[in-house]
Amino acid sequence: MSTPLESRFVDAQGLRLHVRWRPGPDTAPAVLFLHGWLDHSHSFDGVLEHVPADWRVALLDFRGMGQSAHAPPEAHYQSGDHLLDIEAALDGLGLTRAHLVGHSLGGIVALTYAAVRPERVLSLSLIESLGPSGGPPEVAVERLRGFLNDSRRPPNRKRYPDLASAAGRLRENNPSLPEAAALHLARHGTEPYEGGVAFTFDSRHRRRFAQGYDEAQWLALQAALTCPVQLIRGQDGLWPDARKLDARVAALRTLVAPPLMIPGGHHVHLERPAEVARALRDFIR
Repeated sequence: MSTPLESRFVDAQGLRLHVRWRPGPDTAPAVLFLHGWLDHSHSFDGVLEHVPADWRVALLDFRGMGQSAHAPPEAHYQSGDHLLDIEAALDGLGLTRAHLVGHSLGGIVALTYAAVRPERVLSLSLIESLGPSGGPPEVAVERLRGFLNDSRRPPNRKRYPDLASAAGRLRENNPSLPEAAALHLARHGTEPYEGGVAFTFDSRHRRRFAQGYDEAQWLALQAALTCPVQLIRGQDGLWPDARKLDARVAALRTLVAPPLMIPGGHHVHLERPAEVARALRDFIR
């Protein structure tokens, strides 16, 4: 990183969350970056090298990921918990309002937060993110059954012999991820474990949620947005089928332009950080 960030810890109703923070002048944009599922705040390091040096930037580790605390043993992770994480980060840093930048899960949470707390969100940048795949209402029973079944499975923390092996596992799931980017994620997302390394995220995040949005609920959330919205896609990324994609894009009444397509996969911000940063610079004011 060209400019170091301060490590801060904020309280989310008793849970200790890690935020990396770069202060700046009050007149500069305040931007909160939100990472994807099982990732951590360092996934945006490459992007930060290309954004304006005077931006006030905050990078949150969601609960149970990165350096943030895990939920207690009797708890379960649910999608709404991450709304508390965003609010805790903003409150803990003294930010009344901020621009939100979210990748994948981070984008889903950012959009939801912007819908329910419009007074606190200045703009929304969604990177490879346009909602969950919750399915129709009739899958609710199956989802609840899966939630109960998963709760009986003991957490399974996998050991890797070294960082290179952990990085290789990341590339198995994301073949377009550059080797250097995978090593960067592994370096900041693992810790020593049983003579090797293990990822720091809580393995309970792999369990299924008890509740999820159906399509009508998600479109209602999108329709509630009042801030400007930017969509950034990876050319070979993960997006809904064409019919669902068209409906979701049409429901974004404050979308400033058609989705911006950048060569790359689901982690396009790690593959093309300068191009993603350029898009953010052009949008965030």
